[in-house]
Amino acid sequence: MNILFISRSTLYSSAGGDTVQIVKTAEFLRLAGYRVDIQLCTDKIDYRPYDLLHFFNIIRPADILQHIFDSGKPYVVSTIYVDYSEYELRGRTGWTRVLFRFFSADTVEYLKVVARRIRNAEKVVSPRYLLWGHRRSIRYIIRHASCLLPNSNSEYRRLAAHYRLQQNYRAIPNAIDPALFTTPSGDRGRDPNLVLCVGRIEGRKNQLALIRALRDSKFELAIIGSSSPNQQDYYRQCREEAGSNVVFIEAIRQEELVRYYASAQVHVLPSWFETTGLSSLEAAVMGCNIVITDKGDTREYFGDLAWYCEPDSPASILGAVEKAAAAGRNEALIQRIRTSYTWEAAAAETAKAYRSLDLFDRREKPAVKPDDVDHIEPGK
Repeated sequence: MNILFISRSTLYSSAGGDTVQIVKTAEFLRLAGYRVDIQLCTDKIDYRPYDLLHFFNIIRPADILQHIFDSGKPYVVSTIYVDYSEYELRGRTGWTRVLFRFFSADTVEYLKVVARRIRNAEKVVSPRYLLWGHRRSIRYIIRHASCLLPNSNSEYRRLAAHYRLQQNYRAIPNAIDPALFTTPSGDRGRDPNLVLCVGRIEGRKNQLALIRALRDSKFELAIIGSSSPNQQDYYRQCREEAGSNVVFIEAIRQEELVRYYASAQVHVLPSWFETTGLSSLEAAVMGCNIVITDKGDTREYFGDLAWYCEPDSPASILGAVEKAAAAGRNEALIQRIRTSYTWEAAAAETAKAYRSLDLFDRREKPAVKPDDVDHIEPGK
């Protein structure tokens, strides 16, 4: 089976968790015998060799629509459905915060696409998006998809509720590569006061609140990640407010992250929203204790095996870090990740979804049907 992955134009130049998800899923699907190619949404694509298109990031419908119409091919979508609304209302400053008081989340996302087109000359791949708008475009993509592939059941329920559409889906877990991220046999060399935060530096990830929370504390904070191209003011503010206990490290390869995960006691993502928090999974399996928020789908992954904090409360963040730093290694979480959250398992579930589609030999059970939810109307 020949599969084409299509993703955002900045997949490699502004790498994020979706970059790892796409590259690793493709790698393990190839090991399972699939032909998988990866192309960017702005590439000129010959669709003819492919049986199926696989899109990523449903919150970027302008990157997807044109390929649906140009190809005429069946498609699935790894939704990676991030909800920015609470961050925009409570965490952001400036014009978007004002807009959220008057416009819906979908309208604000549409206005942001238009603004990037005007300000940065960022290409709108699908002109139809400008006519249809954000919400209608996403509803079209959902309705006509062969299957949705969220990273959790929680993510699917949020998407279906917001867009009032049901669709076949199979939850595909976010994951780690156990050959790379191996659990140390002990904690020798681990600094009990070293705290990591691995992720792109942007308002949604909330590094500024973490910097404020650990100011004048006993903890040393290492922030690893590149700054978001569209949030340079936020990045400068993080640098300006960082004390002598904070070090910034540009984004590094996953292979290089291993020694940092093995050296730190705690990993923190005080985000306003996470579908998972890929770096939290990686850090946890390497023996770090995990501090996160419950904004998004994190509880489906971590349950009661992490320390939770409020993103707008430095005191809450500091308190969670102190508790995580004082605790022993979380063997139950390590075992959960090594058992359920590997890229090999994720690729196997993705392959099951492919084989369940009507256009192929139905040797697998159909993808999971969505739960019946009274307030969600069926797709038309």
